[in-house]
Amino acid sequence: MSVVDKVVGEDGANDDLVLLFLDNLVWPILIATFVAFAFLLPESFFTSGNIRFLLLSSAALGMLALGESICLLSGHFDLSVGSIAGFSAMITGLFMTQWFPGAPGIVGIAVILLVGGTIGLLNGVSVAYLGVNPFLQTLAFFIIFRGATIAASTYPITELPESYLFVGGGDIVSGVPFAVLILFAAFALVGFVLKYQPFGLSIYAVGGNEQASREAGINTKRVILSVYVLSGIFSGLAGLLFTGFLGAATPSLGENQMFPAFAAAIIGGISIFGGRGNILGALGGVLLLGTIEAGLVMLQVQPTLIRMTNGVILLVAILLYTGIEKYRKAKLQV
Repeated sequence: MSVVDKVVGEDGANDDLVLLFLDNLVWPILIATFVAFAFLLPESFFTSGNIRFLLLSSAALGMLALGESICLLSGHFDLSVGSIAGFSAMITGLFMTQWFPGAPGIVGIAVILLVGGTIGLLNGVSVAYLGVNPFLQTLAFFIIFRGATIAASTYPITELPESYLFVGGGDIVSGVPFAVLILFAAFALVGFVLKYQPFGLSIYAVGGNEQASREAGINTKRVILSVYVLSGIFSGLAGLLFTGFLGAATPSLGENQMFPAFAAAIIGGISIFGGRGNILGALGGVLLLGTIEAGLVMLQVQPTLIRMTNGVILLVAILLYTGIEKYRKAKLQV
């Protein structure tokens, strides 16, 4: 090996390490943010009770971010995730308290996932087979099902079965919420499928180049349909976790959750244009948003300012993503 080849090889390895660090930037930022709040709130932030609450309150958002991330990886997106969560929760609440009172909790779980998956199916059919623009399609469903949620009931639906509420609010063992177990298990399972299974690899392929994927024999329409169905199912699961966390299905459930879900995915390094990103990064984005919100609440920051902070975080994430993409393209051209 010549000296030139050795130097070029070392530079290439260094570039790979830099890109690896940038693609996983959310984790050091999360650690730094957690340490900062622990320093500002030494007696209350770094406690088992607060960490439990932080993880529990992040579980439902994690399901929305997971569904959104799958769509983004395929080169699409879903603006309706929050509305699907709210509508699924309200319809299932009515199902269990008014239409079929006394139904066991497991039936309610099946219903809420079925409702979410069905709405996702409608999104997928419209986008994949009817050729509707995904922005317009999911924006329409965002508006429709937000209104339908309020139309279903303007009052919280309570007196739901304990077995139904347990999923989002109960502890599997003392101090370990079942919802947190679902959060990590769902991300681990989806991460495995995306990395090692043909279906997961097809999602990356379609997101990277849909036309080339079609020419390579991938049924791109079926892949796109599937990711929207999955997004709907995870949105329904988010509605279940929100309901358990709150102890009731409320008309405002899922409201204002679409942008945090989108932000968590982008913060975690999921490509806006599809085809690239690590799903575990989206989990880091969820935990980062949860940490920031919990810290600001404990510092008694006004709720309106906290919502504004979420927008600032999204803007910073987009700017960072843009910078990383420019760096990546520059290195590929060398």
